Amino acid sequence: MKKSLILGFFDGVHIAHQAVINTALETSGDAVLVTFKESPAKYFKQKCQYILSRDESVKKIRDTGVKEIIELDFNRIANLTAEEYLCYLKKEFSPAYITTGFNHTFGKNKGGNAKFLLKNQEKFGYKYFCTPALKINGEIVSSTFIKKLLSEGKIEHANFLLNSNFLLEGTVIKGAQLGRTIGFPTVNIKYPENIVKIPFGVYSAKIGNNQAMLNWGIKPTVNNTKTPVVEAHILNFSGDLYGKNIKLEITKKIRDEMKFSSLEDLKHQIEKDIISCSK
Repeated sequence: MKKSLILGFFDGVHIAHQAVINTALETSGDAVLVTFKESPAKYFKQKCQYILSRDESVKKIRDTGVKEIIELDFNRIANLTAEEYLCYLKKEFSPAYITTGFNHTFGKNKGGNAKFLLKNQEKFGYKYFCTPALKINGEIVSSTFIKKLLSEGKIEHANFLLNSNFLLEGTVIKGAQLGRTIGFPTVNIKYPENIVKIPFGVYSAKIGNNQAMLNWGIKPTVNNTKTPVVEAHILNFSGDLYGKNIKLEITKKIRDEMKFSSLEDLKHQIEKDIISCSK
C-alpha cells in the first residue's frame, strides 16, 4: 500500500485538523502523521500555551483512525531548509502522498509551504493534497482562533470547533476544605501550566459521567492568598479522590467570579450555579 504523510502540529485536533487527516485517510489507509513532541514555538523562545496536552492531542489523532504517529524533536530539524526537510521525509518514509493544511509551513525561515510542496511533487515523487481553509461564520478555524475563544470564556463555541470538550487534567490535591463546611465539598487541582487560561469564573463541567460545577479563580470571598485554584463540586458524589488523576471536561461558562459579602450569600449563589450546571 502506498504511504501517505500528514504534516502539522495539530494542537487540539479541531475540525479543520480533522479535515486534513480525513483527506489523507481517504487517499491512503496507510497514513503516517508526522508532528513534533513540543510546539516549534518553544524552540524560538516564544510562549507556548496548548489547547490540549500533547498526550490528549495524540489520543484524538488516534481516534480519527491514524495508526502511526511520528513525534519528531524539532531541535534536530530546526535548521534544515525546506528542501533538506523534504529530502529527510523522502528518505525516511518514501511517501506517495503528502497532505497538509493550507497554512502549513516548514523548513528554516518557513521556506516551505503549500506552493513549495505543490511545485516539488515531481522532483520528490509524491502527490500533494492541500486542505483549504475551513470557515465557520466567516472565521477561519485555527488553533489560534480557538485559543482566543477559550481565553474569552466562549467555551461552547470552542468545544464546537474542537468537536470535543475543552478539558483540564491534574492530580487531586488538598485545598482549604472550606467547601465541605458549607455543604459543597470540592476536589482541587492545579491549572495545567501550559494549557491556555480561561477567565476566572464558574463553569459547568463533567468528570467522567458525573456532572460537576467548576470554579477557577482566587475565591475572593474567602481567599487571602490570591493564588488561583481549580475546584470542582461533583454533583451527587461521595468518595475520596485525593492523589488521583482526574479530567475535568468544561462544557459552558456559568458566570464571572464574584466577591460576596458573606459565606451565606456565597452559599445561595452556589445553589443557583448548581441549578445552572444541571440544565
